[in-house]
Amino acid sequence: MDRRTTSKEARDAIRLQLYREELVERIDKAITSNGEIQVLEGVYLGRLSAPRDKVYSVLEPSLCIIAQGSKVVFLGNRRYQYDPFNYLLTTIELPRISQVVEATREKPYLSLRLELDPNLVGSVMMEAGYVMQKRKNDAEATKVSPLNVALLEAIIRLVRLVEHRDEASVLMPLIKREIIYRLSKGDQAEQLFHLTISEGSTSSMVWAVEQLRKNFDQSFRIEDLAQELNMSVSSFYQHFKSVTAMTPLQFQKRVRLQEARRLMLGENLDATRAAYQVGYSDAAYFSREYKNFFGNPPIRDVQMLREETVDSSAG
Repeated sequence: MDRRTTSKEARDAIRLQLYREELVERIDKAITSNGEIQVLEGVYLGRLSAPRDKVYSVLEPSLCIIAQGSKVVFLGNRRYQYDPFNYLLTTIELPRISQVVEATREKPYLSLRLELDPNLVGSVMMEAGYVMQKRKNDAEATKVSPLNVALLEAIIRLVRLVEHRDEASVLMPLIKREIIYRLSKGDQAEQLFHLTISEGSTSSMVWAVEQLRKNFDQSFRIEDLAQELNMSVSSFYQHFKSVTAMTPLQFQKRVRLQEARRLMLGENLDATRAAYQVGYSDAAYFSREYKNFFGNPPIRDVQMLREETVDSSAG
């Protein structure tokens, strides 16, 4: 038995290496310049030829695979690093900081991101027999796990469709279902429950995140949110932080600051107007919070971002 197990592990290791090499070749061929492009519905490929500064964003529920290079994601007080041997799964829209830390012109950072459709996840989970199981309110919304051969094989078949688009309409839905199923067979079943819908509502913490995200510019009381969920304040606080790696106030602040940055950069609002629009009543306090989070005062930060955009376009 031990000999058969060892032999299977050796074969899987060879298959994993072959699949990794194929994934690099296919992504390198499909995207030849820096950036991210959508190659199939809900499927995005990325490329970078050098490490980059931190990027502040909100990531939709997604499966993130790296073919070459490595990346770090910061969420609250947690740090997630992944590479070709590990994947990142996130199941709730959360403000995050990410940074590609390994990339060169000769060996560029190459990635794949698959958006996860809640309806599809719910359907697969139900067919797999998971829906009736007891759910946990505090499953982490973001997690890094080892990339196994069964999951990578399904990913490879998905990427192959980029060159066979005539087959995508038939095969892609089946392959996406298999990928979700493979995820659920690992240790991500409880995490995937964040995306399932039961009787018109999602899990407690997903509901709380959605309320704070939609009403980020409004003041709130933790007591009111806890009461809506029939939870004690301490229990709500603990579950929220377990899932998001942030306290409710930290979550609100990050959403506010990232929206303010978008307003200044994309809609040319000055710092004071942006501060008031996202819910700050004190512009000076907003500037201090902004500098603590982004590293520069609002005006300087936006100016640097615009200069980077111009330099990138010129290059």
